Amino acid sequence: MDVKSTPRYLYWLFCQFELITCSYLMEPWEKVLFYSFNLAMLGLLLYTTYVCVAFHASSAFQLLCSFLGNPRENALSVLK
Repeated sequence: MDVKSTPRYLYWLFCQFELITCSYLMEPWEKVLFYSFNLAMLGLLLYTTYVCVAFHASSAFQLLCSFLGNPRENALSVLK
Protein backbone atom coordinates (compact mmCIF):
# COMPACT_ATOMS: atom_id res chain seq x y z
CA MET A 1 0.00 0.00 0.00
CA ASP A 2 1.30 3.44 -0.88
CA VAL A 3 1.91 5.99 1.83
CA LYS A 4 -0.09 8.51 -0.19
CA SER A 5 -3.14 6.26 -0.22
CA THR A 6 -3.05 5.55 3.54
CA PRO A 7 -5.01 8.67 4.58
CA ARG A 8 -7.56 7.94 1.88
CA TYR A 9 -7.91 4.33 3.13
CA LEU A 10 -8.30 5.51 6.75
CA TYR A 11 -10.97 7.97 5.63
CA TRP A 12 -12.73 5.14 3.79
CA LEU A 13 -12.64 2.99 6.94
CA PHE A 14 -14.07 5.88 8.97
CA CYS A 15 -16.88 6.31 6.43
CA GLN A 16 -17.62 2.59 6.67
CA PHE A 17 -17.74 2.89 10.46
CA GLU A 18 -20.17 5.78 10.20
CA LEU A 19 -22.38 3.82 7.81
CA ILE A 20 -22.40 0.71 10.01
CA THR A 21 -23.20 2.62 13.20
CA CYS A 22 -25.52 5.10 11.44
CA SER A 23 -23.61 7.89 13.14
CA TYR A 24 -23.65 9.95 9.93
CA LEU A 25 -27.25 10.77 10.84
CA MET A 26 -26.31 12.25 14.22
CA GLU A 27 -25.84 15.88 15.03
CA PRO A 28 -22.28 17.00 15.82
CA TRP A 29 -22.80 17.10 19.60
CA GLU A 30 -24.29 13.59 19.49
CA LYS A 31 -21.28 12.36 17.52
CA VAL A 32 -18.93 13.79 20.15
CA LEU A 33 -20.78 11.96 22.93
CA PHE A 34 -21.02 8.74 20.91
CA TYR A 35 -17.35 8.70 19.92
CA SER A 36 -16.22 9.70 23.41
CA PHE A 37 -18.18 6.84 24.95
CA ASN A 38 -16.85 4.36 22.39
CA LEU A 39 -13.25 5.49 22.89
CA ALA A 40 -13.62 5.30 26.67
CA MET A 41 -15.01 1.75 26.44
CA LEU A 42 -12.22 0.74 24.05
CA GLY A 43 -9.63 2.20 26.42
CA LEU A 44 -11.10 0.35 29.40
CA LEU A 45 -11.19 -2.87 27.41
CA LEU A 46 -7.55 -2.52 26.35
CA TYR A 47 -6.43 -1.65 29.89
CA THR A 48 -8.33 -4.57 31.41
CA THR A 49 -6.92 -6.92 28.80
CA TYR A 50 -3.41 -5.67 29.49
CA VAL A 51 -3.79 -6.16 33.26
CA CYS A 52 -5.40 -9.61 32.99
CA VAL A 53 -2.94 -10.91 30.42
CA ALA A 54 -0.01 -9.73 32.56
CA PHE A 55 -1.51 -11.38 35.65
CA HIS A 56 -2.20 -14.69 33.89
CA ALA A 57 1.21 -14.73 32.22
CA SER A 58 2.84 -14.13 35.59
CA SER A 59 0.81 -16.92 37.20
CA ALA A 60 1.61 -19.33 34.36
CA PHE A 61 5.31 -18.47 34.59
CA GLN A 62 5.34 -19.08 38.36
CA LEU A 63 3.55 -22.41 37.88
CA LEU A 64 6.01 -23.44 35.20
CA CYS A 65 8.95 -22.44 37.38
CA SER A 66 7.56 -24.42 40.32
CA PHE A 67 7.20 -27.52 38.10
CA LEU A 68 10.73 -27.17 36.78
CA GLY A 69 12.29 -26.04 40.04
CA ASN A 70 12.33 -29.04 42.37
CA PRO A 71 10.47 -32.13 41.13
CA ARG A 72 10.86 -34.06 44.40
CA GLU A 73 9.28 -31.28 46.44
CA ASN A 74 6.39 -31.04 43.97
CA ALA A 75 5.77 -34.79 44.13
CA LEU A 76 5.71 -34.70 47.93
CA SER A 77 3.28 -31.79 47.99
CA VAL A 78 0.91 -33.72 45.72
CA LEU A 79 1.01 -36.77 47.99
CA LYS A 80 0.21 -34.75 51.13
